[in-house]
Formats: sequence, C-alpha cells, structure tokens
Amino acid sequence: MGTVTISIQVDEEIAKAYAAVSPEEQHKIDLLLRLRLQDLTLSSQRSLKAVMDEIGQQAEARSLTPELLESLLDDE
Repeated sequence: MGTVTISIQVDEEIAKAYAAVSPEEQHKIDLLLRLRLQDLTLSSQRSLKAVMDEIGQQAEARSLTPELLESLLDDE
C-alpha cells in the first residue's frame, strides 16, 4: 500500500518545533503520528464518536476545557 500526504492543523509552537528538528527526527515523528492515527482509526474499529470522545477526555486531562478550546478557536 502506498502513502498519501495529508495536512493537519497544529499550533504555531508545534510547527516551529517540528521545523527545527533534523529530517531524521521528523521522520520519527511522522512514523509515531502515522502509528497513532492507525491505532485510532483502523485497528480499533471504534466509531468516530468513540475516537472523538477519547480525544476529548485526553484534552480535559491536559486541562483543555471546552471554554478554553472555544477561546482558542475564536482567536483563529
């Protein structure tokens, strides 16, 4: 199976950090993200709602409240 490039939105700090590392480190990050996306979407056979619920729980655990998220999105 071939690969396809997709785009995801990240905050500016993450983009700068990614751009600052070596190509080898970027490759490692790419691989980790690819595996995580595969885990979230393909291998678990969970519904999109279940995946979104898990992401929401992880965001809350990291103190990203719905209010803070809305505030961040309003800044866009």
